[in-house]
Amino acid sequence: MALASQANGHISPSSTLDQLTPHASISPRSDIFNASSVAEIKATLSHLHSQEASVTARLDALVTSQKDFSRELGRLDLMRAHIGSQTSTTRSISHGMLSEAAGTADRISSAVRRLDLEQARVKATLDFVEQVAELKASASYLHRAAQIPPTVINGDFAAQMVPTAEVPDPPSVTLDNAAESLCGLFLREFDKAVKDSDGAKITRFFKLFPLIGRSEVGLDVYGRYVCQGVAARARSNLNAGPGSAQSKDGFFYANALTKLFEHIAQIIDGHGGLVERHYGSRKMGRVIERLQIEADVQGGIILDTWSDERHVDRKLMDIKSYAFTFLVQSFLPAQRADTDEEGVDRKEIDGILNEMAVMLGRWSLYCRFLADTCNPGEEEDGDRRYALPTFLQESSLARKINDRLVSPFNAMTTFFFRRSVEKAFQLDESPSGLTLNLQRPLKTDPPHITSAVDDIMYIAKKVLQQSLATSQEDVVTNVVPTLSRVLGSDFIGMSQRKMRDECYPRASVQGGQPPEQMVTAFLVQINNLDIAVSYIRRIVQDSTGSNQPLPAASDSSQNIERLATEHLRSLFPAPTSAIRVAQTLQTLVSSFEAKVNDLLSDGIQVTFNNVIKHRLRPILADAFRDIEYQPHDDSQPPDTHDDFHDDGEGGKELVRPRFAAGWSELLVPLARILTHTAFDRLLTVTVAYLARLLEKRLWSYHGRINPLGAARLERDIAGLVNAAVDVGYGSGAPGRYRHREAFARCVQMTLTMGMDEDEWDEVLQGGEAAEVVDKLSREEKVRVRGMVRR
Repeated sequence: MALASQANGHISPSSTLDQLTPHASISPRSDIFNASSVAEIKATLSHLHSQEASVTARLDALVTSQKDFSRELGRLDLMRAHIGSQTSTTRSISHGMLSEAAGTADRISSAVRRLDLEQARVKATLDFVEQVAELKASASYLHRAAQIPPTVINGDFAAQMVPTAEVPDPPSVTLDNAAESLCGLFLREFDKAVKDSDGAKITRFFKLFPLIGRSEVGLDVYGRYVCQGVAARARSNLNAGPGSAQSKDGFFYANALTKLFEHIAQIIDGHGGLVERHYGSRKMGRVIERLQIEADVQGGIILDTWSDERHVDRKLMDIKSYAFTFLVQSFLPAQRADTDEEGVDRKEIDGILNEMAVMLGRWSLYCRFLADTCNPGEEEDGDRRYALPTFLQESSLARKINDRLVSPFNAMTTFFFRRSVEKAFQLDESPSGLTLNLQRPLKTDPPHITSAVDDIMYIAKKVLQQSLATSQEDVVTNVVPTLSRVLGSDFIGMSQRKMRDECYPRASVQGGQPPEQMVTAFLVQINNLDIAVSYIRRIVQDSTGSNQPLPAASDSSQNIERLATEHLRSLFPAPTSAIRVAQTLQTLVSSFEAKVNDLLSDGIQVTFNNVIKHRLRPILADAFRDIEYQPHDDSQPPDTHDDFHDDGEGGKELVRPRFAAGWSELLVPLARILTHTAFDRLLTVTVAYLARLLEKRLWSYHGRINPLGAARLERDIAGLVNAAVDVGYGSGAPGRYRHREAFARCVQMTLTMGMDEDEWDEVLQGGEAAEVVDKLSREEKVRVRGMVRR
């Protein structure tokens, strides 16, 4: 510590005091303050003088050595400064040059190690390549030897010349033994590559089998390899979902079957080129057949698991035992019981049908793909191109598809549609606010139908489109006739029963009007039938993708060809299949329309007989009330009778306004409830009967008409006809002209009455005027001409 203080150029007081302090303590006896005598004082003073002398000497020595210490300390400072600069330089060298050198050395070391590893791998690869090249060369030698004609290989000359001491066997035996040996080696290497999942090595050895004449072995082992992948993927897909049947809802099994078909199709599409290139044309068929065997197994597992977990067999038994109590009792003469037995859940059946439709659709695509792959060169013959290969037709999966899907789909579809019809009628609601009183507006918008029609036709559309989506001709040709049968028996039958037993418009007294409520209900049932026909036609049109209205005739081959649209041909690519499906759909439309038309005609006739017919005579009689067509004597000027002025606005026209008022009051209430088509049919029947009544009235004027009266009669009949055909249409509607034909005889009778002599002579001679009155026979024309008093 003292040296450090000296090195700093000063002496610490504490250190100096320590050096000057005597080492021996002054005893109490030598303490001058404790001296008891003069001798002790002198002794003490003497001792102090000696100590002072010693300290002084030491101080002198220290002062003398101070210069040496200062010089050494200066040298130390210089050395410290020099060492500091050297330290900084060393540090910069360490961080600069040495660190980069160390990194470079580390990189070089790592590169050397990688190079050594790469060289080792290259050497191993070269060894493997040499071995493979040797194998390929051996296979190539065998392949070249196989190209030699058998007559040479098996000939006596080759048997004498080829064998050697090392290979004493005949050439054929030697070649066969070599092929067997190489085949065994290839099999071992192929299996090893499969175990190691080495795709490149698998492909390499797969190419070698044809070179040694063992193509069948190569195709079989390759088929076994790809089937292992199919089986593993299928098991993985089936086990991917939740474990319980309740949680595997929706389209889990349909998706599993779809993935199976897609995987097989990808293998065929992706590997077919390789097989055809190295094994020859059509050789992929052997692999496809092997894949189909695996598809039979895996697809069968999926279908069996799905059927068991969905309890399909039990549901089939339930639907077979379902009694359709509501529908059956509705047709019984006794009072029916409004029961609603829910023995089978329609929603569950609907869900199963949706699954089956998806699976059948995927099966159809799969079959189409295999047919297109296995039938090359058949592009021109569409039916042969899409014919299923024999191995696919006879496969166990095809049989299981038919047993597990097609048959249950047909049975469940029949039940589902009929149960939906029954439920629709159970929940049927009629439109409210209908009235025949023109002063009261209708509360609902047209068409005025019951809720059952919309419900049933919605289900019919769903069932039809679902069946077409399967692309299975057997399904469509089974479901569509069933659809037609249920519509004809249940829908039309129930409508007929309602029209007969619940709302038949029967008057309570002879000649009276039926109750308004019964009439409107009966008209609604007529609307139901008419709208149902248009719905069915639209459903078939939409389902086939046709942009044109359906043909009316069902027996025309051109109409069937037109119905086999592009959309339909995409679902059923075989031409004859598309035609048969189109024929089935056309039969549905024509059959349903024929049945509906029969009942609709009866309903129209009942409406006419019970609501309209008995009111036509009074309307017609009122229209011609007090009208005379021989108004004055020949000597009386005709212009003195105001009733016969025919100058447009100035004359009085009584027949048309009277008839129009009664006619509109009778038919307009019906027109605003009925559909346009139904009212048109009713008007057709009505105007036909009215025309007969009018013709009888015209014949009754025999001898009571003069030329002036004939002119007025012609005007009145023309006005009456215009009023008759305008009701429910308006003056510009196209339908009115067709109804004018019913009055053609009446109009021609008035024309004949009013002809001048020249025109009449031309009619008798068969000239152009005769064409104007072509509805009348010659005898009738003469008779009509004789009705006018001239």
